[in-house]
Amino acid sequence: MARPRVLVDLSPLRRFPQYRVLWSGYLITTLGNQLTVVAVPYQIYRITHSSLDVGLVSLVQIVPLLAGSLIGGAVADSYDRRRLLMVSQLLLASTSLGLALNASSARPALWPLFVCSAFQAGFSGVDSPTRSALVVSLVDRESLVGANALWQVLFQFGQIGGPAVAGLLLGRLGVGPVYWIDLATFTVSLVSLVRLRTVRVERPDGGRELGFAAMVGGIRFLRGHRVLQAIFLADLNAMIFGMPRALFPALGLAHFHGGAGTVGLLYAAPGVGAFAGALLTGWVARVRREGRAVLVAIGVWGGAIALFGIVPELSVALVLLGVAGAADVVSAVFRATILQFEAPHELLGRLQAVQTAVVTGGPRLGDLESGVVASLAGTEVSVVSGGLVCLVGVVLLARLIPRFARLELASTRAGRAAGSAEAGGSGVGGTGVEG
Repeated sequence: MARPRVLVDLSPLRRFPQYRVLWSGYLITTLGNQLTVVAVPYQIYRITHSSLDVGLVSLVQIVPLLAGSLIGGAVADSYDRRRLLMVSQLLLASTSLGLALNASSARPALWPLFVCSAFQAGFSGVDSPTRSALVVSLVDRESLVGANALWQVLFQFGQIGGPAVAGLLLGRLGVGPVYWIDLATFTVSLVSLVRLRTVRVERPDGGRELGFAAMVGGIRFLRGHRVLQAIFLADLNAMIFGMPRALFPALGLAHFHGGAGTVGLLYAAPGVGAFAGALLTGWVARVRREGRAVLVAIGVWGGAIALFGIVPELSVALVLLGVAGAADVVSAVFRATILQFEAPHELLGRLQAVQTAVVTGGPRLGDLESGVVASLAGTEVSVVSGGLVCLVGVVLLARLIPRFARLELASTRAGRAAGSAEAGGSGVGGTGVEG
């Protein structure tokens, strides 16, 4: 019997040139985007010296992000996805231009950081589902799992390289050049999109359905499906209470007595763990109770974050953030698998839009929560209490939705023997989850 695959499958990059072009272009853009992810809170903290203000910038992103996510799937199903991506990339580039112009002025203002971040979140909400839909058109069905796994590797690599480089650039060049570099990376993604063929969407009725109404069916289905509610609540629990990224500037500069480089390392550490976890997830196919695996992974996340808040050594803190990142990827793999098997095919796209809103909106609510608690009780208390509340949330989910804790997907179990024997299988399982 062939040994089960451990590492991610690279064959989609070899077999599908169009996918390779898209993947390579977004690799560079993702690295640039992560520069801004670090630069914005760093600049806000330098201007105001307030973790609450750092958390508030994520608050202003929530409504645009949710609106963009809810309509993004409907738009992507109605128009040429390649051209839609070009438009969304140009709009995202305009937000980086605004940040760069503000940072390069004699006296940078605070409000452009909030305004540009809000528009950036809304445009990203359209870009993400459109990109995911385009990938389906560039590879065959048998390669979708591997293609999605490679996209997860791309994103996690950006989570590592972007923040680490951002820390170095912020310390040596300042925030202005960092924004200009991010703006330049959009050129690469636009060139890759120009090289792609046109991808038209054929609807059976020949029409175009847009707007919030397209999401109603998925939301109504969620009301009566406790298991799917559980996967969304589990992720919100982890991200709202156990994601202290808004505190990284304060922790890096004050708690660990470092500089911009230390702040960059804190932002990069979860990505390092997540990247390693994404590369080494071949074992997940042998897990029998997927719901319990989600709860265990989130429990590991919460415990690692709580310990991170009390350790004085930077090296130990980075390891704990890496453990948390690896646990998050494992949770994402199982949550995506449960969604794919529990959701009706005709509602999967709309429920995936809800998933996108949860995955990207949860950390922003977490920024606000951690910033508020830090302003009231201190940075360390905010981190530790958030991790502990996350652990309590895991216990409550197991008690309130016991079916989720006992969930065992018969379809996945039946296919494990075949999956273990397939040399072309994928390790990650096609989560497509970014965050």
